Amino acid sequence: MSDYIIFTDSSCDIDPDLLAQWEVPFVSLTVKFEEDAESFANFDMPFDQFYDRMRKGSVARTSAVNMEAFKEAFEPYLKQGKDLLYIGFSSGLSTTVNSGAMAAQELAEAYPERKIIVVDTFAASAGFGLLVYLAVQEKRKGATLEQAAKFVEEQRVHLCHWFTVDDLVYLKRGGRVSAAACFVGGLLDIKPVLHMDDPGHLINMFKVRGRRASIKALADKYGELALNPGKDTVFISHGDCMDDAKLLEKMLRERFGASVELITYVGPVIGSHSGPGTLALFFLGRER
Repeated sequence: MSDYIIFTDSSCDIDPDLLAQWEVPFVSLTVKFEEDAESFANFDMPFDQFYDRMRKGSVARTSAVNMEAFKEAFEPYLKQGKDLLYIGFSSGLSTTVNSGAMAAQELAEAYPERKIIVVDTFAASAGFGLLVYLAVQEKRKGATLEQAAKFVEEQRVHLCHWFTVDDLVYLKRGGRVSAAACFVGGLLDIKPVLHMDDPGHLINMFKVRGRRASIKALADKYGELALNPGKDTVFISHGDCMDDAKLLEKMLRERFGASVELITYVGPVIGSHSGPGTLALFFLGRER
């Protein structure tokens, strides 16, 4: 087995302690509230505090990781004689993975004996984290650097992201819904159900009325698309709405016998765009 490190970034929304258990180092995107002078890394602020500030009206802006930060993070491992597999945040949503690729290209010239492979997951949040998790399992089973990279590339087209939000105002800020749709949706308790397409863009798929109906719609999509219902790994992420995440977990277990491997927060980088009350379901399906 080749001696390599799986590397990622904080948009995978996997707790740093868990990433450490997986032996996966990471670089962090940053967030800044408009009224603050300083930015903070994705895991620096307690998540409930972050969402409380959003609920009170604070607007958060995010920044990608630049090439120099990647070079600084990658180089110590190269000096140790390690190869690298960087599994990164969707290029459809951020320039981060492209910065990682540029850093890899420059470092390849300085360390020609080392291998650096960059894989764009076209994924976000714990969906992206699910691909990191699966890559770690492949490595532990003996996969080489090239085999692990190919595995992620093959699985990313099957990674289903289905999610809903509780308040349309955050999608309006990002241009996902119009001001009129946001206003009417608020009056009628309309909840959108979205997913991420093959190039890694967020797509508004359909709308339902009421929060419980939107949660049920996520479970319905699992039943419709899952490759191996009740057997494959399932992750859930939430924007400070654990009770809803637990309800979704219960629906999946009772309807399909599915066991949820991990429930995690949607971190500030993703949550800045989706808002409090985001609920997302990730699993491998026949198609995205």
